[in-house]
Amino acid sequence: MQLWTAFFVGLVGSFHCIGMCGPIAMALPYRSYSRLHSMVNVLLYNFGRILTYTTLGLFFGMVGRGFAFSGYQQWLSIGLGMALFLVGLFSLNIESQVLKINWIQKTTMNLKVRLSRLLQSSRPQSLFTIGILNGFLPCGFVYVGLAGSLVSSSVVEGALYMTLFGLGTVPMMVMASLASSFVSLSLRRKIQKMIPVFMLFFACLFVLRGLNLGIPFLSPFLQTEGIGVVICH
Repeated sequence: MQLWTAFFVGLVGSFHCIGMCGPIAMALPYRSYSRLHSMVNVLLYNFGRILTYTTLGLFFGMVGRGFAFSGYQQWLSIGLGMALFLVGLFSLNIESQVLKINWIQKTTMNLKVRLSRLLQSSRPQSLFTIGILNGFLPCGFVYVGLAGSLVSSSVVEGALYMTLFGLGTVPMMVMASLASSFVSLSLRRKIQKMIPVFMLFFACLFVLRGLNLGIPFLSPFLQTEGIGVVICH
C-alpha cells in the first residue's frame, strides 16, 4: 500500500475513533499542570499509541511478506479491498463484529479495567502506558491501517505505514485532550455519516493496487522474480 494513504487513513479515522479513544484522551490526568506540562503529557500518551501501532504494523508487515513470497499479495490486496467495499456499502460496524469474538471481548474488558486504574495516576509513565494499551482497543480504522501494512512491499514499510497512521490521529487526539469542546457531537455526527464514503474510497485503493496496472502511487507495477517474490516498481 502506498505510504501517502497512511496519514490520511489515520486523520479520517481519528474522527471516527474519537468515540472510542476520545473519552480516554479527555480523561487523561494532566489538568493540574501548566499548559506546557499538559502538552508534554498528552504527547507521551500519543507516543504510546503510535508505538503500539508501529509494533502491530511490523508484525502485519511480516505476515504480508509471507503472502508476497508466496505470490499471493495481489489477490490479498483485492480481497481486502472487496471486504472494505462491503463494509462501506452496507455501513457495517467492524468493532461490534470483532467484539463478538469471545477472547477479543474478554481482552478488551481487561484492557479497559487496566486503563481505568491507570487514569487515576498522575505519573508521566502512566500516561505513556495508557497510550500503549489504548492502541490495542478495537477500532475499524486501525484495521484499515493494518490492512495497509499487510499489503506493503516490505516489513519496514509495514511498520512505517502504521507509524504514519498513528501520526495522522494525533491532531484530533490532542484537540480532544486539550480542547474537548472542539470535538462537538454535531461534528462527530457529520463525520460519521461520511465514514462509508471513505471506506469505499480506501476499498478502491486496495483493489487498484492489486490489479497491477502500473499506475504510480495508485497501482504500482508488481513484478514477480524468482519463486514468488513480489517487487514493487
